[in-house]
Amino acid sequence: MILHAVSRAGSQPQLPHIVWLHGFLGNHQEWMLVSEAFHEWPQLLIDLPGHGGSADRQVSDFATTDALLTATLRHHHIDDYWLVGYSLGGRLAMYHATYGQASGLRGVVVEGGHPGLSSETDREMRQRHDADWATRFRHEKLSHVLEDWYQQVVFSDLNKHQRTELVALRSHNNSVELAAMLEAVSLSRQPDLQAALLQLTIPFYYFCGERDTKFRAIATHLGLTPELISAAGHNAHRDSPAAFSARLLTLLHYSKF
Repeated sequence: MILHAVSRAGSQPQLPHIVWLHGFLGNHQEWMLVSEAFHEWPQLLIDLPGHGGSADRQVSDFATTDALLTATLRHHHIDDYWLVGYSLGGRLAMYHATYGQASGLRGVVVEGGHPGLSSETDREMRQRHDADWATRFRHEKLSHVLEDWYQQVVFSDLNKHQRTELVALRSHNNSVELAAMLEAVSLSRQPDLQAALLQLTIPFYYFCGERDTKFRAIATHLGLTPELISAAGHNAHRDSPAAFSARLLTLLHYSKF
């Protein structure tokens, strides 16, 4: 079994693939506008389990999710690649880099992804938090749940129009599959990756929206200098796709392939 994905050929096929991983509630189309700036690179835009064309793919934890990612890369004959992940996609990218079969991984770019909780108390609180949301996804009208979802503190920079737009965009999802994915890859179940990330020998870049104070602080705690995207919140590549693309292009051009 593999994940649904869209492949884009690059004008320089000898370059590593860029593999794009979207956030919770999204799909591969989240990266379409950004990916247009990377015409030199071969690319793979993936739908994660429970989302888009992979809505029927069922996983139980990070290991089974990563196994699907690895199988998908092999199916597309990708053994030389960068991972770029937003939020949930960023967490999966970090897990793959530290726990996965990642011999062909050239670098990791994370946008607003959490490296993991170190406190058991925090894990228990997060488990209850995600379980409550999963229950709502299963039993309430999706649009109503999403209206509350985008009221969370991490989305506090959104205005009313942006929230309404996101609710409309995300309401096409299968809420039952979303609930299952939310529980399977809850932050409460993610290993604390901080120490392992500091041992990486490949490039590791951390992107943040300028207004995303929570994840700017997380990057600082990791000892990283975040790549700040001006006039952007938690979803920086959506808020400022041109600025995000320009900064990532610069990093890729100057990184060792």
